[in-house]
Amino acid sequence: MANPKEKDPVDIVHQNAIHVETIMKELRHQKLYTEFNINPFKKLHILTDKPMSNITYRKEEEDPVFVQAIRRAHLEPTKKYSHPQTEAQEIGWISSPLIASDRNDRRLNFPRQNSEITKYMDAAWRLKEQTQNLG
Repeated sequence: MANPKEKDPVDIVHQNAIHVETIMKELRHQKLYTEFNINPFKKLHILTDKPMSNITYRKEEEDPVFVQAIRRAHLEPTKKYSHPQTEAQEIGWISSPLIASDRNDRRLNFPRQNSEITKYMDAAWRLKEQTQNLG
């Protein structure tokens, strides 16, 4: 059998150099955000005060930018964007019918029709469901 290769002793200077290089890389790509606000895509749960509380709060003015962001977040994607943003949105983006439906046009309208067989099977299924629900 081959002898397992012995590990070299840990070089602290080399590991420190790797650590310094990692920190410098993180600092180089770090972005500092100083403007914070509430995420408009999360549900906002407002809690009421205790019923016997005497604390009165002053009315504060609404921030119109924030209110607009909240309202925009609750819109459907077709009202938010002019074009679909994902492949999944492309499927149902244009949901209006291509032609107006005319119920009197026999070429495109096939209403449900009952015959003797379908009436018999409807009654049989109804009877079967009733017996299963009773039992």
